[in-house]
Amino acid sequence: MHLPKRDEICAVLESLSGERLQGKGEAVRLCLMALLTGGHMLLEDIPGLGKTTMALAFAGSLGLSFGRVQCTSDLLPSDITGLSIYDRTEGRFIFIKGPIFNNIVLIDEINRAMPKTQSALLEAMEERRVTVEGVTYTLPDPFFVLATQNPVEQVGTFPLPESQMDRFIMKSGIGYPPEEMEKIIIRQGSIRDELMHIQPMVSRDDLLEAIAAVRHSVYVGEKVTDYVYSIVRKSRTHPLILTGISTRGAIGLVDAAKAAAYLDGRSFVAPEDVRTVATTVCSHRILVRPEQEGVNKEELLNGILKEIPLPLT
Repeated sequence: MHLPKRDEICAVLESLSGERLQGKGEAVRLCLMALLTGGHMLLEDIPGLGKTTMALAFAGSLGLSFGRVQCTSDLLPSDITGLSIYDRTEGRFIFIKGPIFNNIVLIDEINRAMPKTQSALLEAMEERRVTVEGVTYTLPDPFFVLATQNPVEQVGTFPLPESQMDRFIMKSGIGYPPEEMEKIIIRQGSIRDELMHIQPMVSRDDLLEAIAAVRHSVYVGEKVTDYVYSIVRKSRTHPLILTGISTRGAIGLVDAAKAAAYLDGRSFVAPEDVRTVATTVCSHRILVRPEQEGVNKEELLNGILKEIPLPLT
């Protein structure tokens, strides 16, 4: 079955991974999958590994409007959503839209913002609209939040609440590039200036068509659904876990598996797709018991996956 716009989307992925963002191929692929599902992406890693550079390249290649918010402890909700100011020439208040009114919004170091400001993002990420001074404004389509955060152990960070973590369909890191690749990056220096002049490789309509194809043209069978439910149920009854995967998390798992199948050129989801994305989609959604705070959630989830056999399809 032909999957609309798959070739164009894969060309973007190949260009970014092979040319501009060498060594970050997996992170780029996950970001693209998150966008295709209509979800949002959270990147967590130490500063200086190229999270912001990757976001700039990603937005430029897709040819969408781009906004950026650099989070600090004194950032206000109105700095994200916008505010009304009095226009003397017209004799009335006019609304000035904030950076959230873009297709792709980079929220840099989101956990440096105060919880009140973080909460301002909730409505935008879930409802794709914002309400300012009693008036509701619809956000552009597609709307994708690519947030970065520093590890919570670092000074000046505020951990994201569970409700906001659940809004991100995926959470991943970038990691250090391979040795030879890092030497090349050190020799070439920063490519930020070059990224400002990237020519779009797809149009907004192409992207919307691809998102629709992932949503409506990729089939999920009953055995795959049972497999997803087995993972969810196991997470809810595991002795080390206080709160398992929610229903929204299960939906996100299926959506991400559909995006993986789409990029692989299949019109159906295989159990392997679910297993491949499960850790990235679900590990940040589970809450371990207080006495188990030191447990690595990804390793915990991988252990659950090993206990559940892959169904034969």
